[in-house]
Amino acid sequence: MNATPSTPQPHTPESSTWRSPFALKVLISTVVLGLVADLGSKYWAFHSIAEFPVEVRREDVMVTQNLGTLIPYHDPLTVIPKLLDFTLVLNPGAVFGIGAGKRWFFVVFTAIAITVCTVLFGKWTKPREWPMHVALGLVISGGIGNLYDRLLYACVRDFIHPLPGMTFPFGLKMPWGQTEVWPYVSNVADLFLIIGIVMLAWKSVRHPHHAPKASN
Repeated sequence: MNATPSTPQPHTPESSTWRSPFALKVLISTVVLGLVADLGSKYWAFHSIAEFPVEVRREDVMVTQNLGTLIPYHDPLTVIPKLLDFTLVLNPGAVFGIGAGKRWFFVVFTAIAITVCTVLFGKWTKPREWPMHVALGLVISGGIGNLYDRLLYACVRDFIHPLPGMTFPFGLKMPWGQTEVWPYVSNVADLFLIIGIVMLAWKSVRHPHHAPKASN
């Protein structure tokens, strides 16, 4: 007498992805490499761009009204003329200097964002969907890189300035009076955050039916 074959149990995206060595390797490798690139580039920038190494001290940041006074005057390092400069800046806010002075808000927000990305890895992606694992890893590494700065230095170390000095043609300006096309200085962590978020948004738009659904 043949035994009745057992009904296979469905595997949820969460369990299958978390149990996939390939998916975990991609996620963890991206996070580790991203952190090395971000923290390593910040260390290099603040020890190489100015005439002498710039040491950022948390106690100085906490009592200084203008963080610019903690950075000695230095000429920007031109990487690609008119396209990319490296210059040292201390940012008290988030990307593009948004929310200056709200350090603990961004600390909590970053911790929540990292948690959400970890949940999305299990609930939203498939084991071989490595581009999304890379995207989540970029967001996590970028968040941790800037979180490290906020906790250790009470600010974020920035040095990447695209399109330095380029202004809008014909005297055009932004509604708030800004004439420079890109006045913002950022870092590698910000770059990873933007790339990761764009990749995740692209997946959401191209495959909306794969978006995580709230349980009833």
